[in-house]
Amino acid sequence: MDLDVRHLQLLRDLAERGSVTAVAEATHRTPSAVSQQLRTAQREFGTPLVEPVGRGIRLTEAGRVLARGAVGVATAIEATRAEWDAFRGAPSGRVTMAGLASAAEYLVPAAVRDLAERSIQVTFVDEDVAEADYAALTVDHDIVIAHSLAERPPIGEEQLRVESLIREPLDIAVPATHPLAGQDRVTAEQVCDQDWIGVPPGFPFESVLHAIAAHTGTGTRFTQRGIRDNRLVEAMVAAGLGLAVLPRFTTRPRSDVVLLPLAEIPTARYIFALLRPDRAERLAVRHALDALVRSARTVEMSH
Repeated sequence: MDLDVRHLQLLRDLAERGSVTAVAEATHRTPSAVSQQLRTAQREFGTPLVEPVGRGIRLTEAGRVLARGAVGVATAIEATRAEWDAFRGAPSGRVTMAGLASAAEYLVPAAVRDLAERSIQVTFVDEDVAEADYAALTVDHDIVIAHSLAERPPIGEEQLRVESLIREPLDIAVPATHPLAGQDRVTAEQVCDQDWIGVPPGFPFESVLHAIAAHTGTGTRFTQRGIRDNRLVEAMVAAGLGLAVLPRFTTRPRSDVVLLPLAEIPTARYIFALLRPDRAERLAVRHALDALVRSARTVEMSH
């Protein structure tokens, strides 16, 4: 039996995207064209690769075996392409990145400038999602910048290459007029009964508030909840609407907001780069990852 790489990739796409319609949209084809390729693959492999479920389809066990094998095939192909690019002395193609804007702010610009000097073009997409959703972004992007409050990669990264980039402290933001603003740091007991401006449920910063509540045995009182944009959070803190958790490296120095470390409870977020194993082999992607690592080291040295 000959293994058609295109059929293997199709099965992998179906495993990752979940439906013929989603695969068609991602690969700029019609659903009927995708279905036709699936039928062709089943004839060539001589066994059912998909089965009906509800109003859609899913891979059979045979389909799942081939979809898993597609990862190794794609990785080997990209590794060979990388060797060829290195032999020619020229990384090929554009690199797409996606991820957290508040971390990309101090990692991506210098990396993009560095890569441009090597004739590697980068496209970045701002994606601020819950921690568990970052891994899924690697289906459409070469490198995904994600974060977690634990010193481990975000959920869902088991089949991915993970590169730890940097640890960023998280501080408690208080209005400059607040009674606590003159302190060097605050304790959980000092802030547990305060009003808070919060991120959406499931976002990493919320874990700090959970830790404060668990440490003190109190609940959390929100005046605003569900805000993703840190600049808006800063403005609300400055207006006296509540306290907030903000990252130290990217919170702008301003006279009306004070950042205070939280004593007793470790508070930091860990920034990771997530890559699919085949895309991680591309020479241009390797250069891009190295550029992000250099950016992170520069930030660490400046703080």
